[in-house]
Amino acid sequence: MKTPWLVYHGCRLVLGAVFLYAGVSKGLDVTGFAGDIAAYRILPYLGNYLLAATLPYIEIIAGALLLANRRVRPAALLCGLLTLVFIAALLSAWVRGLDISCGCFEPGAQTGIGEALLRDLALLVLAHFTFHLSNRCLPARKN
Repeated sequence: MKTPWLVYHGCRLVLGAVFLYAGVSKGLDVTGFAGDIAAYRILPYLGNYLLAATLPYIEIIAGALLLANRRVRPAALLCGLLTLVFIAALLSAWVRGLDISCGCFEPGAQTGIGEALLRDLALLVLAHFTFHLSNRCLPARKN
């Protein structure tokens, strides 16, 4: 009976902490993060800076909501969707043979694509359990 509760809160806290840390570390060096995004060669020049200026704050909000146990399902869904986009970008870079850092946390950190893909798959699992177990572990809302 306690296992879903522990899994839910464990997944929620880890996912929230990872997204909050990733958002803060990227937000502290937006220009460096824009350079990491540009290395993927997916977006136009201005798109790299626009994404670098907005994505960290989206991650911070989603992570903070998960840590505060507020709006858990939308925040977990957002984290899952962002992670799917990150996986698609990483796979695109891998298929094209780009030798780049993932840009997942600190800009300029040397994290390989394979390591980042494994980490993102783990984050996707955390988002899945957080999203689906929240119905079983949170009290029902009164309308």
